[in-house]
Amino acid sequence: MAVFKIYKDVQGYYRWRFRAANNKIIADSGEGYVKWQDAKAGIDFIKKYAPDAEVKDLTAQKTARGLFS
Repeated sequence: MAVFKIYKDVQGYYRWRFRAANNKIIADSGEGYVKWQDAKAGIDFIKKYAPDAEVKDLTAQKTARGLFS
């Protein structure tokens, strides 16, 4: 079963990871939070809005500099 895990990093900030059923990390908070509640709010945000999140395919479009936009 997939699971969100909240942990403290080496600097003492709260972070979260989302692990798939095979225990692989498939998402993370990307930043540390001073308060546990803020890390939990990030999880709640993902749980609420992810089902409706738009998927943008950037593999077919390149900018003038050759970078994906």
